[in-house]
Amino acid sequence: MPILQVTLSGAPDAGKAAEVAARLSALTAQHLRKDPALTSVAITFLPEAHWFVGGPSLQTAGRASFWLDIAVVDGTNTKDEKAAYIAAVYAEMAGLLGALHPESYIHVREVKADAYGYGGRTQESRYVEKTLKAA
Repeated sequence: MPILQVTLSGAPDAGKAAEVAARLSALTAQHLRKDPALTSVAITFLPEAHWFVGGPSLQTAGRASFWLDIAVVDGTNTKDEKAAYIAAVYAEMAGLLGALHPESYIHVREVKADAYGYGGRTQESRYVEKTLKAA
């Protein structure tokens, strides 16, 4: 159910994109308890010469970077789970990308269940249906 939007510094690389998607899906399942079968990952690449941190480009700094924006339903994860996820993602990305700029960002965006969904249905409608079936 979550969607991960990832921007990686560098030239497009299908192999790297597949590896990042697989590892982020696994970490999302491990730390945020999200079903990998329902996890979507969209990856884009941005040349280091076009990514600037504190003035100089990543190319000038000789660093890599990433930006991860993940949307999850509000209230489905604790502060500790989100903190562990952010730490694990940063460590994993450092291993995958190499000399990682410390100004690489992870944003766990919590959205309302009645305003978020897939397949034409909100997450709230799925929750209500599941609750009614369990009763």
